[in-house]
Amino acid sequence: MTAARTIPTSDIDLFSDEHLENPYPDYKALRDAGPAVHLSRLDVTALARYKAVREAVDNWETFRSGQGVSLNDLLNKAWTGTVIATDPPYHSALRGVLNERLSPRQVRKMTANIDTRVGAIVSELVERGSFDAMKDCAYRVVPNFVVDVVGFPPEGSGSEHLLGWAEEIFNVNGPADNKRMQESVSGLEKMFEWLATVATKDNVSPGGFAHAIHSAAERGDIKPESVVPLMAGYSIPGTDTTLGIIGNAIALFAQNPDQWNLVRENPDELMRPALVEVLRMDAPVQWFARVLSRDWEADGVTIEEGSRVMLLFGSGNRDERHYPDPDRFDITRDPMDHVSFGGGVHGCPGQHLAQLQANRLLRAFIDQGVTRFEITGDARRSLNNTTRSFFNLPVTVTVA
Repeated sequence: MTAARTIPTSDIDLFSDEHLENPYPDYKALRDAGPAVHLSRLDVTALARYKAVREAVDNWETFRSGQGVSLNDLLNKAWTGTVIATDPPYHSALRGVLNERLSPRQVRKMTANIDTRVGAIVSELVERGSFDAMKDCAYRVVPNFVVDVVGFPPEGSGSEHLLGWAEEIFNVNGPADNKRMQESVSGLEKMFEWLATVATKDNVSPGGFAHAIHSAAERGDIKPESVVPLMAGYSIPGTDTTLGIIGNAIALFAQNPDQWNLVRENPDELMRPALVEVLRMDAPVQWFARVLSRDWEADGVTIEEGSRVMLLFGSGNRDERHYPDPDRFDITRDPMDHVSFGGGVHGCPGQHLAQLQANRLLRAFIDQGVTRFEITGDARRSLNNTTRSFFNLPVTVTVA
């Protein structure tokens, strides 16, 4: 018999400013330390290697979400009744409410709507030549689209706070003693109050996601208490993560102009794999947690039943054990097995909609003749406990 290996320990702070600015050196250190690493600052176990993260996202029976995917009791309780923090069989009922609407076939029907929204904005930005890819571009496209698709009451009702709430709810995902987490709690409370008192069935748009959720509760398909968290789960994550994809894509293409040239020369064939590579390089959601329902072994290291485990998506995507030369941005790689959207029954339900928005926005820049993005100022990351996005990204575009 082979003796069980001891789980290595690390004091790396996954929520420091330095880590959030550039997490990849820390991720490599954790991967090199072992298949699972106990984080002494958090008293949780982290999975940083691709193999372990992949096994975890595909195995909901062992890696349970029902006890929360956060590192604090407050958000774990708030997320109760969402697709993010519920296991089958009820998870299947929750997911079924919007499953068909978020299928690739149905999402593709929104292409013309998105093209109309982004066309005028991109045309204006290209004419200007220099702009902030976040504030002038992504922020003008994504939140308004999410509000309309979900069917929330229009601006002036409180929905204009969606962008701020999106950032705050992911900050609340962090540990209870974290400053960003504590400062964001009030935003979380305001969001849930708004969803409960303003985004009622009478106030949301017929045909929107929110209306479908209310109707499912009236039919008895889901519990009434799931309506508010389910509306939150289908709107807030879809905002911040899509913003992250767009900003990360523009930054990577600015830093790798040869890759942009490849895409613009053959967008029909290469835009999809290009965005897949963007997702691998910079996962918009860097981690979620799970709780083990039984002992689990990873390459000779056993993690005990009941342990809370962090699945480090951003690290798994950069694991040199799985992806050759993982820090190189290569749109011909086509890493469809990335873990940026999780996997298995808990794979992100809105992933096709997020990718379509990014796809059509970048395609609009191609159609406007943009041959190059260049970062021209102080680009700053939005230091968030969970997501990886830019706060501002000043760029100049060159047009053929």
